[in-house]
Amino acid sequence: MGLQQIAAVFAQAKAAHRPAFMPYWTLGYPNADTSVHVIEAIARAGADMIELGVPFSDPLADGPVIQHASQVALENGITLRKCLALTERLRANGLKQPLLAMGYMNPVMAFGETAYVDAWYKAGADGLILPDLPPEESGEVGQACAAHEMALVQFVAPTSTDERMAYSTKQATGFIYIVQVLGVTGARDQLAEGLPQYVGRVKAVANGTPVVVGFGISKPEHVREVGQVADGVIVASALMRTAGEAKDPPQAAYDFVRNLLAQPV
Repeated sequence: MGLQQIAAVFAQAKAAHRPAFMPYWTLGYPNADTSVHVIEAIARAGADMIELGVPFSDPLADGPVIQHASQVALENGITLRKCLALTERLRANGLKQPLLAMGYMNPVMAFGETAYVDAWYKAGADGLILPDLPPEESGEVGQACAAHEMALVQFVAPTSTDERMAYSTKQATGFIYIVQVLGVTGARDQLAEGLPQYVGRVKAVANGTPVVVGFGISKPEHVREVGQVADGVIVASALMRTAGEAKDPPQAAYDFVRNLLAQPV
């Protein structure tokens, strides 16, 4: 588990000449049991890794779809400890893919930084994604992740200078999350102009750490285009909207992922 398994996923995807595919789902949405079934469905559909959303009342990096999912989950009584329990349940049910918990720093600070990392490790997570944790302030979380050989993902944005990119990528473990567009998460019709050049800038300072593109990816052709330049792709809002509004969310999620991955990359 942890960093070694994440590295193995990227290596396997590279050998198959495709990007590693990482869908996102909010734990507890639309309810606890259904979220488990959806995550298991996207695992069966071919996800290489899965990003687990930890509901929070002020998800500053997320757009309306994920904000809504977080609010519904919170209204249903989902807490951090229940998210940990759901993750333990996924592992107990046999889910093997690397899991990365995506959350925000307020709950981390309330829980205790080292204790937060320890709890996710015990639950079965392989890494953390914390979009509002600046790399300069990631010392305690980073040390705790390193102690468990867990990933601590770092972000770069279109506005990042080369120096900032170099600093962020140096702090990253597991992979580097490339935000392809400014703003919050949300499905978009087109990829950002100049994405190949942008990814190239990041790779030039990444020292071999895999780079993964997220924010706005919603179509098979997006996955194909990103796969030509990056090591992985994250799909979140488009999946959440499609499956979250369906009568049978697990089946809808399975079908959505299969459709995305049916296209050659």
